[in-house]
Amino acid sequence: MAEPMTDAGREPIRVLVVDDQELFRRGLTMLLGVEPGVEVVGEAGDGVEGTALAERTAPDVVLLDIRMPKRSGIEACLAIKEAVPTAKIVMLTVSDEEADLYEAVKSGAAGYLLKDSSIEEVAQAVRVVADGQSLISPSMAVKLIDEFKQMSRPERDHASGLRLTDRELEVLRLVAKGMNNREIAKELFISDNTVKNHVRNILEKLQLHSRMEAVMYAVKEKLLDLP
Repeated sequence: MAEPMTDAGREPIRVLVVDDQELFRRGLTMLLGVEPGVEVVGEAGDGVEGTALAERTAPDVVLLDIRMPKRSGIEACLAIKEAVPTAKIVMLTVSDEEADLYEAVKSGAAGYLLKDSSIEEVAQAVRVVADGQSLISPSMAVKLIDEFKQMSRPERDHASGLRLTDRELEVLRLVAKGMNNREIAKELFISDNTVKNHVRNILEKLQLHSRMEAVMYAVKEKLLDLP
């Protein structure tokens, strides 16, 4: 299993894995279990068992499949968020359907990864969402943008977009590309904390609850001036 403490002396990130494919679940559990600063506190094979286990273990992060028996990942996400509000949910699925991404976001998921992601990408997602950020697989972010680019919104209201500063729109464009706070800070030559402040201001101005919701809203409202 994982080291009891991270190099920085912090408690390890407690992770619950919920997936009905036993080989995938066991393999993921083993690989995450040796990641520094990560502790797998349990695994479950369906949404009902996963919800019950989340209530007992109160994990920091839950990795959820979408297609599962008894209770889907979307339903389990809602139930887990109600039972353990502090838990961050990452959907880890084969589904690249935009509809599943939308439902995951609406249900409170902080991340959406495809199962062809590497173990390094999954581990990074665990750390990112545990730190209060959100994450979408780059391929899903591209599909999300392409989908909304096809929408015609001539009647849209510009008021919400005008409330964002040029810098906030710049940060939002980079978030839409799937970049995390550290990458955005490096790109714009600003600090991580400054990026966090910009993201917080964006969410407050748009009256949204997550980075993913902000990207979906902004692309839909054509605030990003995408080519």
